[in-house]
Amino acid sequence: MSAETIQHQHLRNIGIVAHVDAGKTTITENLLFRAGFIRSLGSVDKGTAHTDFLDIERERGISVRAASTTIRWKDVDINLIDTPGHMDFTAEVERSLRVLDGVILVLSAVEGVQAQTEIIWKALRARNLPTLLFINKLDRIGADPERVMDEIRRLLSPAILPLQAVAGLPHGEAELLDRFDLQIPDVGFAGGRFPDEWLERLAEGDDFIMEKWLESKVISPSALKMSLVRQSRSGTLYPVLFGAALKEQGMLPLLDGILEYLPPASGDPDKPLAGVVFRLEHDKTMGRVAHVRLYSGTLQNRDMVDNITQGTQEKVTQIRKVYSRKHEDTGLLKAGDIASVCGLGRARIGDVLGCSDGVPEASHLAVPLLLVQVFPEKDAEIAMLVAALQELADEDPLLGLEWIREERKIHVKIMGTIQLEVLGSQLKSRFGLGASFGTPLVIYKETPAKSATGYVSYTMPKPCWAILEFYLKPLPRGSGLITGGWVREEKMHQRYQNQVWQAMPDALRQGPLGWEVTDLEVTLLNGEHHIFHTHPLDFVTATPMGIMNGLMNTGTTLLEPMTRCRISAPEHCGSKILGDIVQMRGTFDAPVIEKGSFHVEARLPVATSMDYSVRLGAMTSGRGHLASRFDGYEPCPLELGATTPYRGVNPLDQAKYILSVRKALGG
Repeated sequence: MSAETIQHQHLRNIGIVAHVDAGKTTITENLLFRAGFIRSLGSVDKGTAHTDFLDIERERGISVRAASTTIRWKDVDINLIDTPGHMDFTAEVERSLRVLDGVILVLSAVEGVQAQTEIIWKALRARNLPTLLFINKLDRIGADPERVMDEIRRLLSPAILPLQAVAGLPHGEAELLDRFDLQIPDVGFAGGRFPDEWLERLAEGDDFIMEKWLESKVISPSALKMSLVRQSRSGTLYPVLFGAALKEQGMLPLLDGILEYLPPASGDPDKPLAGVVFRLEHDKTMGRVAHVRLYSGTLQNRDMVDNITQGTQEKVTQIRKVYSRKHEDTGLLKAGDIASVCGLGRARIGDVLGCSDGVPEASHLAVPLLLVQVFPEKDAEIAMLVAALQELADEDPLLGLEWIREERKIHVKIMGTIQLEVLGSQLKSRFGLGASFGTPLVIYKETPAKSATGYVSYTMPKPCWAILEFYLKPLPRGSGLITGGWVREEKMHQRYQNQVWQAMPDALRQGPLGWEVTDLEVTLLNGEHHIFHTHPLDFVTATPMGIMNGLMNTGTTLLEPMTRCRISAPEHCGSKILGDIVQMRGTFDAPVIEKGSFHVEARLPVATSMDYSVRLGAMTSGRGHLASRFDGYEPCPLELGATTPYRGVNPLDQAKYILSVRKALGG
């Protein structure tokens, strides 16, 4: 029996996701409180939320790291992951989605579907994660759940089914919210339009219900309920619940909804160990703590674990379950479950443990678009700063730390400027290090302008021998890197050819314009080793020199990052907005004007539109709205983009480059 077919009915792995300020953390507080795991409710605004662990989270009142906790409701253990809502921390959401079986998507009853909501929704559907929608903040002035449901149908999916009556609710009247704090009924409320909507929506995904409905036959409440559970747990229908977390309303139906409409965890304990590290944190006593989802097998204290991603083996010292801010040494992690594992000191996020059977592939929702130089507060602390940033980069691989030893320069990649504030806070509070940051630069890329060959003969200074010839060919946008080619074993041992491909990502990290090279095919045409003079890693040294030679022969085209935007504003601002789009070198679809509002879809360069949300707000007196997401790279004229000096020693300067690789470069 496969790992996917063994379901653990008393276990759920659930995430809470949303646009920033929709109320995720407040909901998590309520669920902890209702389930009896905390004695009093914490507050995001007061910095007392139980799942906000970092100082910066308590100070700013926003989540910047995913927080894991376990609660028990009606004899079911629920592993709950509260994820950040701000787009700068999308990577945290991305890593969490990989290990979840179901998700609660929170929307504000006032703001409705927002920019990050749409990005998250696309990621949920890409993984087909069953989703329960919760419309929060019904207590606020301006709350309009009917309008929000219309937005959901239009912008996310029409396959939603409200499980509670909201028609006729006076907007913003919190005293009427007790009607929502009810147990979920077997079917919709009697009367009104809800039974018809239930039948129609369930029939669309259930042939049995459709047949009975078309024949006007009676359908039992139990049949409707079974169909609803099956469709929602399979991710084809999305139930909707309502409430106001700040007023503690709607939490019991939400807890029951998790058990009813989101699927149980799955995993086979009798199969070989297979798990993934999806989060890392630092513990003052235990050191690096890895949060692991296990898909098969079992893990116990003192077990030796194979990390097949790193090619290492380490001993488990402790297995913890986290309950709010407390943890318990359970000593055991079973298939299907999530726990914190101590002892994996070399583990990194995304590492696969045991074997890869049943472990979902990683997704790439987040793309860092800015490059920033980091400066130590004191020159003597630069080595400590590099070590601290390396530890943080292990916990967030997208940080993309670059330490250029020869120039004593540090660069990191970020999603947005709020991330810099968080980075500075972590360096100070956790490592006691001060740091400042340079002006963020947009991260461009480059691609070969034409096809050509690259060649290197690395035969001096002895001992060394590595000769390589490559063929480089440009590919369509979004293709990434494709490699191929093979040289006869007697000319070049297979292990040396493997070294070439292992070195390729680093060789393409910077091209002639200083940016990562992408969208190309690299073919190994020829190669030669020497039976006496070739030393281990000679081909690792030679590969960047041969590739850079090839890129000089092809020439490269600059690529700039683009965003896809939806802009909404008062109708009278429409012509100015279209003028702005043209001025930013953007393109746009046909605008739509309805009910006094102007809407347009546009595609804009990141470099020209980074501050447009601020400008739009000023132009529209705060009534404009910009929703954007990364939308790939496009060619850009050199005079409109930016190049950057090569960071480190350029492989084109072969003599100096060889000395730097051999650690023989003075200075």
